[in-house]
Amino acid sequence: MQNDVAAVTEAVLSASRALVGIAARSLAYLGEDVTLAQYRVLVLLHGRGPQAMGDLAATLGVNPSTVTRLCDVLVYKRLIRRKPAPDNRRSVSAELTTRGRGLVDDVMDRRRLLINDVVTTLPPEAQRRLARSLNEFAGAAGELSDRAWTLGWPLDAEDDDSDDSPGGQEAEP
Repeated sequence: MQNDVAAVTEAVLSASRALVGIAARSLAYLGEDVTLAQYRVLVLLHGRGPQAMGDLAATLGVNPSTVTRLCDVLVYKRLIRRKPAPDNRRSVSAELTTRGRGLVDDVMDRRRLLINDVVTTLPPEAQRRLARSLNEFAGAAGELSDRAWTLGWPLDAEDDDSDDSPGGQEAEP
């Protein structure tokens, strides 16, 4: 039994290295000078909408000064904007600009294409097995819907889709 778990763990590690490579290529493809840490902020804002700076720091598990520095750069790059919270002028929130939303959408579109290129090399039955296995793995890992994707950061329960698949729909081969 332990050997089976070890073999599965190694297979998942191998697949995760491939997926991390695809993720890195999808970000690098755009030619934007956006670091992974900056992209994490963009993805979080894309999934949750405008966020108070303190909430961003708490969700990311970093100091508020770290979020402030990250957001300074993202504002300079015109990917986010800051504005006073409507109910508390002392609080500042961050939200994506149209350019920032487009960047996240473009990265995800590119990532889908790169994954599709790999998946289409597999025979149809292997594609179905892979989809079932990855959906089971994602469910066991607590992965949320594609709309709520935040690189593993939890979102409010209302953002999660009620079905069992991480993409919010039945897996396609």
